[in-house]
Amino acid sequence: MLCLSCGSLSRNRRLWNLLNTENSINGNILHFSPSRSLFRKLKKDKNIHYYATDFENEFLADYKFDITNIDQPDEKFDTIICFHILEHIVEDKKAIKELYRVLKPNGAIYIQTPFKEGDIYEDYSITSPREREINFGQWDHVRIYSADGLKKRLEQQGFNVIIKEHKSDEMDWHHGFKSPETILIATKK
Repeated sequence: MLCLSCGSLSRNRRLWNLLNTENSINGNILHFSPSRSLFRKLKKDKNIHYYATDFENEFLADYKFDITNIDQPDEKFDTIICFHILEHIVEDKKAIKELYRVLKPNGAIYIQTPFKEGDIYEDYSITSPREREINFGQWDHVRIYSADGLKKRLEQQGFNVIIKEHKSDEMDWHHGFKSPETILIATKK
């Protein structure tokens, strides 16, 4: 459901609510492929250092970081937003390693992808856009994660991970949320 006022999607409104609830809008924030609505809100916050990045020039951004080789020093970011990114990255384990490297101790990464039940499904022999759409749900996706599978991949790198399952409740209508929805929060040990 698109907000007619700000143009945000439900997932962006829930993320904004979660970031505020978790007090995660502080310090240095790295945001991959930000939505316009969140970019505008975070960009004007003078109390943070906001690093909006988009590798393929499809979103508003000030930087063009490669998630598998982030051109920033170790332990720089307090918060990282990685919504609907990892399912596009062939070398996701390398990306996860980089996210760990640039995250400060006790920092948090908010991660969302399309999820399915069971195991992670990936097959690198599938390369045509049509076959990727059939197998992974979108022409530019290279896998479909399960929440548990992604949690295990993140933990293998050293992250502590919680899976937040948002179920439908009375606040969905008030905030314009769509449920159910799953978000992973990975913190650095």
